[in-house]
Amino acid sequence: MPSYTVTVATGSQWFAGTDDYIYLSLVGSAGCSEKHLLDKPFYNDFERGAVDSYDVTVDEELGDIHLVKIEKRKYWLHDDWYLKYITLKTPSGDYVEFPCYRWITGEGEIVLRDGRAKLARDDQIHILKQHRRKELETRQKQYRWTEWNPGFPLSIDAKCHKDLPRDIQFDSEKGVDFVLNYSKAMENLFINRFMHMFQSSWNDFADFEKIFVKISNTISERVMNHWQEDLMFGYQFLNGCNPVLIRRCTKLPEKLPVTTEMVECSLERQLTLEEEVEQGNIFIVDFELLDGIDANKTDPCTLQFLAAPICLLYKNRANKIVPIAIQLNQVPGEENPIFLPSDAKYDWLLAKIWVRSSDFHVHQTITHLLCTHLVSEVFGIAMYRQLPAVHPIFKLLVAHVRFTIAINTKAREQLICEYGLFDKANATGGGGHVQMVQKAMRDLTYPSLCFPEAIKARGMDSTEDIPYYFYRDDGLLVWEAIKTFTADVVNIYYESDQVVVEDQELQDFVKDVYVYGMRGKKASGFPKSLKSREQLCEYLTVVIFTASAQHAAVNFGQVGKGRASPPRPEIAQVTLTAPGGRAGRPSSQSSLGRWGGGLPWQPQGQEPGVPMGILPTKLRASATERACGGTAQALLRQEKGTGGGDTGGRAAALQSGRCGLAGCSGQRLAEEGPRASVAAPTV
Repeated sequence: MPSYTVTVATGSQWFAGTDDYIYLSLVGSAGCSEKHLLDKPFYNDFERGAVDSYDVTVDEELGDIHLVKIEKRKYWLHDDWYLKYITLKTPSGDYVEFPCYRWITGEGEIVLRDGRAKLARDDQIHILKQHRRKELETRQKQYRWTEWNPGFPLSIDAKCHKDLPRDIQFDSEKGVDFVLNYSKAMENLFINRFMHMFQSSWNDFADFEKIFVKISNTISERVMNHWQEDLMFGYQFLNGCNPVLIRRCTKLPEKLPVTTEMVECSLERQLTLEEEVEQGNIFIVDFELLDGIDANKTDPCTLQFLAAPICLLYKNRANKIVPIAIQLNQVPGEENPIFLPSDAKYDWLLAKIWVRSSDFHVHQTITHLLCTHLVSEVFGIAMYRQLPAVHPIFKLLVAHVRFTIAINTKAREQLICEYGLFDKANATGGGGHVQMVQKAMRDLTYPSLCFPEAIKARGMDSTEDIPYYFYRDDGLLVWEAIKTFTADVVNIYYESDQVVVEDQELQDFVKDVYVYGMRGKKASGFPKSLKSREQLCEYLTVVIFTASAQHAAVNFGQVGKGRASPPRPEIAQVTLTAPGGRAGRPSSQSSLGRWGGGLPWQPQGQEPGVPMGILPTKLRASATERACGGTAQALLRQEKGTGGGDTGGRAAALQSGRCGLAGCSGQRLAEEGPRASVAAPTV
């Protein structure tokens, strides 16, 4: 009688093993086997991390094995089991692998097919077509779209993490990590509020530095020593946590009435401001998105403010970017003056802090949350709903959206929800962050996610004119590496454009993203369908790059190796009008004590000891950026003469990592900050 050797691999995560009864059936081209109990006498089967082998003898030849059925029955109590894969050695000596990588919960049956990637057109056997169809029907019942807030991209229909399908929930280790981080955050938040009861502000900047008692590396020390300087301020727009806002200024906006006379002390080429604009030496960062956003009013005892500044920057003779003018709101006037480097020291410094505070809000809510987390969730849900596990595009993408839906659900449950951490520790809490996303959705377009197009649209594509823009340099290398890899995969399975057009599962995936994720907005530029292999390669590159390299660039710089934090406040409790030096008013130095930092995440792997919540300092600085690690490292590299030429370690793409917001799945950024070192993706 024919005999098969069945090898069963159990996952290595916590509680992956089971004591339940496991039965196996084989479905072949010539027949089906009986159910076989997989059990060894006096042996503890299916333990965590175990790889167990069993001999299964059948009555007659089964032919080619198409499917493997696994049935789990309760032994004593319900005991979930994480099955990695099953390998089958046939009587002829061939090996066939049936990947699973899923949890089997309760009492039930799952049906596996071999791991070879197949398009729908490649399945000619009825039983395989039926399996493909049933898998998608089941998934579409599990992965349902819902509207969390009007104007947001649609998200997963789950009120809390435990409502998610078991296979996309955090595993136990990551879940514990999230809970510990969240608990530590709340602990720091309340400890620092307790401290604030006894000390309203610090007396000078030296007191601020005392908070960080464990600065243990040169990067943190350098940032702490130089954060007040204009060079560091300008450099952060190129390679800090939010390097996506700066753009070349081609025409001075009417709402910023700055003149040559006002900034001539900052211009080094003996040209007028208009001539500098024509030569491409002027850059601008406009926080117009924040105009009209409501400041946080959840705490009646804490008056909070928001600005919508416009910052004009200049490329000096050394090709460094420095600020030359700041207007804190969008409408010019006597109550909204333009601040200049020639103003009193603390007037200018406080204006820069206002810009950094605004940058924090846009970065966290738009650049990070909307443009990486929420967009990646849209791709993930559509993928689960429309692509079966055997589809080559599913195999390509699934690793890149791992835990994305889970972390976003946690965020909606604990972070950005009503009475969440944003409400407790952020000036855009209490609904302002929701308004920001709703406004930003109008400008979220498919081209804005295509990295080369986005760089070019901002006029930041010239490496000669802007030599120190490492975010651009590294991003383009990673983008091209991912695109080359996806093209290789696409060309294996799609031999012509017509095959792309005829792949209905792929077209349904793209349509789901457009109709539900992007709410069917034609202006978004998201395609409703794909008509060529080239379009497919670009689309897949957008998905992978957004969920990995882009998320790494705007997230992991927040949690550098250092403790120091340049002022990037999340809460402002003071307004700023005319500079004291020009209006006969007292210096703004007295205003510096009315700032706050709020989101107090304690990243895993960092030693405890420094509170990271609302700091009762003269500049109560942001606890979430923590030194723009990548910025400082690139700056150090630049001074050592390495510049932007080091391409080693910047090859392509993607290994999973941890988001600074307590456990987010993404791709781990190497210790070199924005110069991401990444491993080649695999199918």
